[in-house]
Amino acid sequence: MKILIIGGTGLISTAITRALLERGDEVTIYNRGQSAIRFEGAVRRIIGDRRDAEQFEKQVREAGPFEVVIDMICYRPEEAESTLRAVRGIAGQLIVCSTVDVYARPTRRFPIKEDEPRGGVSVYGKQKAMCEKVLLEAWEREGIPVTILRPAQTYGEGGPLIHSLGWSTTFFDRLRKGKPVIVHGDGQSLWCACHVEDVAAAFVGACGNETSYGRCYNVTGEEWMTWDGYHQTVARAIGAPEPRLVHIPTEVLCAADERAIVCRENFQFNNIFDTSAARRDLGFAYTIAFEEGVRRTYAWLEAHGAIESSETDPAYDRLVAAWEGCKEAFLAACRRGGEEGSNRGELKV
Repeated sequence: MKILIIGGTGLISTAITRALLERGDEVTIYNRGQSAIRFEGAVRRIIGDRRDAEQFEKQVREAGPFEVVIDMICYRPEEAESTLRAVRGIAGQLIVCSTVDVYARPTRRFPIKEDEPRGGVSVYGKQKAMCEKVLLEAWEREGIPVTILRPAQTYGEGGPLIHSLGWSTTFFDRLRKGKPVIVHGDGQSLWCACHVEDVAAAFVGACGNETSYGRCYNVTGEEWMTWDGYHQTVARAIGAPEPRLVHIPTEVLCAADERAIVCRENFQFNNIFDTSAARRDLGFAYTIAFEEGVRRTYAWLEAHGAIESSETDPAYDRLVAAWEGCKEAFLAACRRGGEEGSNRGELKV
């Protein structure tokens, strides 16, 4: 098949490109040319910036026709509209990478199916939900064959692992040195992660698949871990000691460090998704267990010298010390209040 990938060198799109080349497809990638290529095989590369809508649309139309166009970097509704203008008449199918962040939260039922209300919480999720609206209206109004895939956390060789304070690889260094690790809330909300190879296989399975036209699919992990369990599994996978987890209430953590905003917008909610539609229609399968995927990711980061020293993030240690100091002060005040109250026959805090 003749396929255009808008993106092509990011974490997921690299895995998609690699899989398409391995099965013999003719692949063109469109991007700014700023990221290294991490796959083997010949591709046609068009250098351009999709944010320059007029030039982007001209370049895509001139490069076509394509049997499939996969847009991996559509983040705003105006970009969805631009992609539609670019592919009209020159593409047999448009596949777009969305996100599970489009779902309204809190969720009313589990597992979360594709027909749950959209709306999002974060700006990112809200924008992606608007992109989906534009694309699905084009399918309903014009019959443009659109397929939307919704990954959750996707990880693997080529990228870091997310944690309560973002994406910094100092997370691994803290674990292997036995330093305390912050977890938002009580660590009991549920999370899932999917290795990039499994997610990429779903995109490949959607290519030219008429059953998928006009549909959205969850393509997520199927090991539902508490955040405590997530951290414990990462530690075990990299050969680190059992981690000392420091639980900080989500709102307090977000107020103290802006890196934790994602905890309020996403991590505090349970993330359990129904992937049965993707299994049925796209051949999606969860084949790489989280512990094995982490082991592979960590090995890649180490081999590329990409794990930062935790000493470069003193703010993290200050957060831990401040919270533990506050806890001790709070408990001491409670004990004092209890003693004073008991002397008067009452309990005051």
